Amino acid sequence: MNSGKILSLSLLLTAGFSSSIYAQDITDALRYSYLSPMGTARSVGFGNALGSVGGDFSSLSVNPAGIGIYRTSEIMLTPALRMNSVDATYQGNGASDNNTRFNFNNVGVVFSNGLKGRRYERSKWKAVSFGIGFNRLADFNRDYHYSGNNSGTNSSSYSELFAIDADNGEKRGLAASDVGIIDSPQGVFRTVVPWQAGINQQRIVSERGGLNEVVISFGGNYMEHLMLGATVGIPIINYSRDAQVTETALNSTPNFYSYTYSEGLTTHGDGINLKLGAIYKFNDYFRIGAAIHTPTYYSMHDEVAYTLNNSGVGAESFGSTYDYNLTTPWRGVLSATGMIGKYGFISADYEYVDYSSTRFTFDVTSKDLERQVNDDIKSAYKPASIFRLGAEGRVTKNFMLRAGFGYYGSPAKNSSISDNRIDISGGVGFRFDHFYIDLAYVHTQFNGQEQFYQLNYTDATGNPYSITQNASMQSNLSTAVMTIGFKF
Repeated sequence: MNSGKILSLSLLLTAGFSSSIYAQDITDALRYSYLSPMGTARSVGFGNALGSVGGDFSSLSVNPAGIGIYRTSEIMLTPALRMNSVDATYQGNGASDNNTRFNFNNVGVVFSNGLKGRRYERSKWKAVSFGIGFNRLADFNRDYHYSGNNSGTNSSSYSELFAIDADNGEKRGLAASDVGIIDSPQGVFRTVVPWQAGINQQRIVSERGGLNEVVISFGGNYMEHLMLGATVGIPIINYSRDAQVTETALNSTPNFYSYTYSEGLTTHGDGINLKLGAIYKFNDYFRIGAAIHTPTYYSMHDEVAYTLNNSGVGAESFGSTYDYNLTTPWRGVLSATGMIGKYGFISADYEYVDYSSTRFTFDVTSKDLERQVNDDIKSAYKPASIFRLGAEGRVTKNFMLRAGFGYYGSPAKNSSISDNRIDISGGVGFRFDHFYIDLAYVHTQFNGQEQFYQLNYTDATGNPYSITQNASMQSNLSTAVMTIGFKF
């Protein structure tokens, strides 16, 4: 190893691969906290700005007081087709990937007891409703890859992480030693990858899964002015990721040509939360809404499989399982809607969430790692604001047009690129006495930066410095949805 680079034992958890054998890191914390309700086609059409609109099954996961708008019972389902493309750039080289998946945004039923006649006149509660089903709150399906030549004065190798692991007695480092990616001729492990002469690095990732929330909601309409509602949410996480790193010497040596490091991660989590909401209708033209979401308390289970394959030498595989807990942030939603008589409405939502408050809880033998990861979360993330704006217009008695816009503020505390997310949507609806069908399309665009890895060093004079390898990514997501509903 270059005498000017003495690898320190401290290492920042990376966003690309966990630098520890433990799978949990700051990227996992954000993945399960960064929610965007997929919604019915109606709500998608007007940008999911339905916090004070109500009367839509999606509102049960945003502002449960929306259930108080219902006067008739209904059953509905929303199939969706999602087309995801990622353009990644690493070391000046670009690469593109595409992924298309079919799933369901939601399936649900609402039972409503809307009073009529004398019962309506006598009762202060004009309607009481109960709803049950599920809403999809996050979609994890994505493929991407990037590659480039790492050479020059800031060259480095991902395999240097294996040397740290081996010095700490971790399985990954010991496996790297067994297959000859690192060695320890002087009692300290070092990589045999000739990174000083330049190497080609490639990372390939395939992600699958989503976060679906089972909702059990109850609410009512008080005196035609105040709608109240509550939702018990039972979110279910299913996530898998297959990822690999390959490093190939630009000028091979007798001891090394290339190696590939692969990780397979499967995560399952079950949680519970509570959402409380209210909508106040001042008159036929204006209403406001407010909702609060408690943190979700998850019980998580990870299964991780690793393989290290050194070309021409051999391969080593091993695996681990982990059980832990995850607590996501509080969320608050404020909404306002202006009604245009029977011709439609304009609606806006504001949502606040502090991503830095996400917390892992590990077992008693891993409390040092727990503190490290939670401190990394506080250092990496910040509170963010979300704005949604939408409109619906009635063209004829049975036909509606919709348009929407969404802005999701960046959760990153320090970022050299703009990674805010923008949603632009539109849709149409056909409404009849006992049947409706809605169609919508939303285009989502956001930039991101993945920290492939970071190495912390001290120079010959004892001063610390770091080398960080990042990839920039631009994601474009197009989603077409259709909701079919029946009233009864």
